[in-house]
Amino acid sequence: MESADSRIEAVRDFFVRYNSPLAPYAEHIVASADAYQIDYKLLPSIAMQESNVCKKAPKDSYNCWGFGIYGKKMTTFENYPQAIETVSKVLARDYVRKGLVLPKEIMTKYTPSSNGSWANSVSFFMNSLEISL
Repeated sequence: MESADSRIEAVRDFFVRYNSPLAPYAEHIVASADAYQIDYKLLPSIAMQESNVCKKAPKDSYNCWGFGIYGKKMTTFENYPQAIETVSKVLARDYVRKGLVLPKEIMTKYTPSSNGSWANSVSFFMNSLEISL
């Protein structure tokens, strides 16, 4: 098992590699994943799939995860820490605790219209985070 420091470094390196504004929040992401008992690679990987790690997120929304965005509805957050906390909590409560753990399982509720490409991309980025350790 990786140490907390190596996970933080892997997440930070991932964000830096893709020039993401989330780089300063790597420690917060790992701590939130630990607090809610979800895979630390999940949030960075969903952020990559949904918004190219925040570079294509709706302006001033701090919503890098495509969270609660459908039709004309858009969930916004006050800052990245609030977004990280909220998305982690919801993933833990409404997905992982209900048996939706793997990206292909999460996809069935998170983005049910996907043809599988969402899960494939999230899995790819999760694997790339693991390899960079």
